[in-house]
Order: sequence, then C-alpha cells, then structure tokens
Amino acid sequence: MVVLLKQNPDKKQIEKLIEWLGDFGIDVHISEGIHSTILGLIGDTSNIDIDLIRALEIVADVKRIQEPYKSANRKFHPLDTVINIGGAKIGGGNFAIIAGPCSVESSEQICEIAARVKTGGAGLLRGGAFKPRTSPYAFQGLRAEGIRLLLEAKKLTGLPIVSEIMDPSQLPLFEEVDVIQVGARNMQNFELLKELGKVRKPILLKRGLASTISELLMSAEYIMAGGNEEVILCERGIRTFESETRNTLDISAIPVLKGLTHLPVIIDPSHATGISKLVLPLSLAAVAAGADGLIIEVHNDPAHALCDGPQSITPDAFDNLVKRVAEILPFAHRSGSGSL
Repeated sequence: MVVLLKQNPDKKQIEKLIEWLGDFGIDVHISEGIHSTILGLIGDTSNIDIDLIRALEIVADVKRIQEPYKSANRKFHPLDTVINIGGAKIGGGNFAIIAGPCSVESSEQICEIAARVKTGGAGLLRGGAFKPRTSPYAFQGLRAEGIRLLLEAKKLTGLPIVSEIMDPSQLPLFEEVDVIQVGARNMQNFELLKELGKVRKPILLKRGLASTISELLMSAEYIMAGGNEEVILCERGIRTFESETRNTLDISAIPVLKGLTHLPVIIDPSHATGISKLVLPLSLAAVAAGADGLIIEVHNDPAHALCDGPQSITPDAFDNLVKRVAEILPFAHRSGSGSL
C-alpha cells in the first residue's frame, strides 16, 4: 500500500500516522520529492482501513500495491536509487563500468589488469576469489588469498572492488570488499540473501539462468527486507534454446526493470554470450536501452586465463569499448526514471 500525501503536509500529523500504522506492525518507507511525499507501507496491510487513511487532512490518495515486492517497487520509491561506491555512482543518470578478470590468478595478474582498466575508464574492479563452476574439476578460485590480492590491487589503484560470495560463512572475508556480488546460481539462495540484508554495503544481484524478472525482484526484496536497500540488479543472460551463444542477453529486461523498480540495472555482456567479440556490440545495445552500467571481464592474456578466457576481452579492447560507450551514452534511452 502507498499513501500519497498532499503538498507541504504537517510533520506532526505524519508522525502520528506513522505511529498509528506501527501499532499494526507496519513499517513505513518515506520517499520525499520536490512536489509530493509518498509513504510506502510494508507489512500485512489487510487490516488497514483505506478509507480512514484517505480521509486524513494530509492525505491525497491511497493505493494498494498488487506486486509482491514492496521495497524494490518503483511505486514505493518513484525516484531512482543512486548508489555511491567510493565515489563511483550507479543509478539516477550515473553510469559506471566495472571491469576485471573472471578470477584472480596472481598478484601480478590482478594488479596489472586493475591498473589498465582504471586507465581505460573503469570505476570499479571486479575479480572472482570464490568461483562456482559447473565442473568440480575446474579452477575454483584462490578463495581467501584471492580477496587479499584484490585488496592489494585496490591499494595500488584506489578502485573499489567487487567480488562474488557463495556462502554466508564467507562473510568475514568480505569485510573490506566494497560490493558483494551474488551470482546467478545463488540468486534464490534465500538464506544467503537474508544474511546480506544485514550487511551495510552494496549487493550486486545477478539474475538466475532461468529466472523471471519478477523472481529477480523478489530476491532483491529478500535483501531489502533485511534493511539493506543498496541493491544493484544485473542482467547477465538467460538460458534459452539458442546454442550459438552461452546464454541469451535479455535486452528488454532493462526498460522493463527500469519501469518496475527504482534500483540500478547493469548488464554483464561477457557471461551473456561467452564470446569476446560480442561484448562490444552487446555493451552498446545495453547502453542504448538505458542500462546504468556494465560489468566487463578483462584479462591481460585471455588465451591462458584459468577461467572464462573465451569471453574475456583484452585491455586494449576495453579501452576501445569505453570510448565507444562514451560516444553513445549522451543519446541513451533513459525512460523509467521516476520523478515526484
């Protein structure tokens, strides 16, 4: 349920309304705009008398929200959420590029790539320390050592770091990681999402291989219901019948999500196809469709990468990608951003 207040509502009346709603076990999310204020009611509102609220002097209108996701819903929070990660902003017209290798392999490797992507225009450094792999015999990542090396690269370049978590037991290792990524395979690991709701740092949530947009938003809701409202949504390709690419990038998810939620939406063109030469055109398509950012796999020697070499681009190719993105960014489709 959302309560739209009239312009310049009396603060004391708002406080009394929130206090009264609290007696019903309802949490209230306040979204203040230039021209109006919205109260988002979170909880079981079935016993709330809409007509009683609508009759209040400060209330302009009351509407019930049909969608099961509340905190992530744009109707609750019309303005775009902007997430600031060490100076790199995502959302609300701010575009960010996250770049780095699929997995951290050595100090030399991650530090060299970090320096190159920073020079190329990346605002954040990505790197896998814990790697969920289809085969139990594939490289699983350096784990705690990988996190240490990422922090070494952060110290060298100043870039905030993004890395994937696989289990709540790993959280102590992520205390200095700036953005915690939840991979596609863990999008519906609800116990992990609940624990991340208690964390006070941004969460990059990737869409599952066969998950709907609604399911992605419900997973975001798990995190936000725990109190962590800094969630970045990532479309990384879904599994379809097509076999020419690793997955099928759902470009339509960008404008659909931008209309449904206030959360930033970024695109992972590397995992979407698994083919390095397709990363550039898909990145440009994502930018044109209104994405808030990109997460790109970059490796200094893709042919010898321990993980996902075929989908990784070189630092030189990354430089060109950033240049091409900058050329079309001013003309990108920005529909979906709300205003009050």
